[in-house]
Amino acid sequence: MGHGNLELIFDRVGHFGRYQIFLYFTCAFQNISCGIHYLASVFMTVIPRYACRPPGNVSRVLFHNVSDLRLDNIWKLSSSSQEEVVVQLQDGEIWELKRCNRFRRDNSSSLDYNYNGHKSRYPCLDGYIYDTSKWDSTVVTQWDLVCNREWFAKLIQPTFMVGVLLGALIFGYLSDRVGRRLVLWSTSIGMYFFGIAAAFTLDYYSFMFARFLLAIVASGYLIVVFVYVTEFVGKKARTWACIQVHSFFAVGTMVVALTGYLVRTWWIYQIILSTVTVPFFFFCWMLPETPFWLLSEGKFKEAQTVVDQMAKWNRTGTIQLSELLSPDIYSPVGRTTTYVNKHRLLDLFHDCDIGTRTLIIWLIWFTGCLGFYAFSLNSVNLGGNAYLNLFLMGAVDIPAYFLVCFGMDTLGRRMVLVIALFTSAFFCGVLMIIPPKYYFWIMVTTMAGKFAVGSVFGLIYLYTAELYPTVIRTQAVGSGSMVSRAGSIIAPFSVNLPDIWIFMPQMLVGSLSLVSGILTLRLPETLQKPLTTTWEETNILDAEKGSSSGETFPTTSDSEAGQTRS
Repeated sequence: MGHGNLELIFDRVGHFGRYQIFLYFTCAFQNISCGIHYLASVFMTVIPRYACRPPGNVSRVLFHNVSDLRLDNIWKLSSSSQEEVVVQLQDGEIWELKRCNRFRRDNSSSLDYNYNGHKSRYPCLDGYIYDTSKWDSTVVTQWDLVCNREWFAKLIQPTFMVGVLLGALIFGYLSDRVGRRLVLWSTSIGMYFFGIAAAFTLDYYSFMFARFLLAIVASGYLIVVFVYVTEFVGKKARTWACIQVHSFFAVGTMVVALTGYLVRTWWIYQIILSTVTVPFFFFCWMLPETPFWLLSEGKFKEAQTVVDQMAKWNRTGTIQLSELLSPDIYSPVGRTTTYVNKHRLLDLFHDCDIGTRTLIIWLIWFTGCLGFYAFSLNSVNLGGNAYLNLFLMGAVDIPAYFLVCFGMDTLGRRMVLVIALFTSAFFCGVLMIIPPKYYFWIMVTTMAGKFAVGSVFGLIYLYTAELYPTVIRTQAVGSGSMVSRAGSIIAPFSVNLPDIWIFMPQMLVGSLSLVSGILTLRLPETLQKPLTTTWEETNILDAEKGSSSGETFPTTSDSEAGQTRS
């Protein structure tokens, strides 16, 4: 059963008709939720200004040489980052309140900043006071994740990304075994349930567990929806449809920034973000299984029903699948089913050449993901308005994906990927030489770097799928996403790397981008190449690569791309 024959389905019933438009936007809308949950912790884990709470009722407060009668007003008295607060209790004691310790002045009765006498040190046994001028409450203030518990806060995003890693592996495998539709349903329900559950958790550990499960299902949806969409879209719209799925993820980032600006209580913020999934439930029951997967499982009648339905919605004539499968109607599908059942993740190292290809692809996934989240998570620390910064980091991805769509069909997948990686490395280098006081230029350069990394992230899904045969394609994309999560696990910690060396994050991302770009030159070009079903077909194409490597291919390469997920 060649993919060229199966492409006739779309030639007859439409490449992107009303039926595919409905399915596409229904599935892509849910991708907004994935973008939301991946970056929601940016504001939930904000650490505000804080200091130890005093061991009694306060009669007077001194903060940054400004006096007040109420402790709750101290952060309004000054915009200084200085956290030391001096208070006088109702019993006359004078206390100095710092971040992780408090000191009682033993020989002082006057409330002032200058004191050189003896002080007794005490731990923060009565909790902390927090600056609520920006956020009424965060996960940090909810469970006092500061001082010796600050590392609990720093684990929230990396733990989420560990769940993303597992989800990519688990659901990439399941979608090839039980079908795409069942995975989309189950992961969507899970995103809503676990998202709401995270808002109502009573302690830090249950919150982490709910978020971990949320990460698994969100990752599963993100992987499988890409495969699902491309199996329903014909060659004339497939490249754009594949890449622009990621634009909805970018919209999710923008929604996080907007919601964070409007809602300053973390659990309300979490509930609102989780409800974005709700509209999907009204239409998800209408999603059919893809005919490609049904054919690979030998379910010919079900596949014919889906094709007939597609033709009816698109108001075109249908096509009999038996015509495409002749003369040996069922045996090709039977062979495909055998291949799907036999091939496993280790087959990504089918031979030395394929193994080298897999390692390079995994490095690109890792680099793209590390850069993507390093730029996004660090945007709130660039100065200026943190909400606007994150919004722009999401918005810049959308034109990046449009540029990728134009470039990949003219320059080729490989060349666009190389250019994007080298550009990312260049802007990381530029960031290292801009003085910190030039906030505007730092922001512009950061956006340019995020633009380049976003292009890598948008293209690598499709390019990976085109490099592997049908029997292992979903697992190839899933494993790439899984490896990339090692980058997303490291990314939150990279925000703290400037404590070691101010340019460490840029050096890390820039170096990896440069190395990945050089190694990408070793990969084959997939522009205008037919997609393969089996390893045998892949080996034949690789054998022909040398004789055609110097050709300039036309721009219809995506004609085969959608077969990648069949």
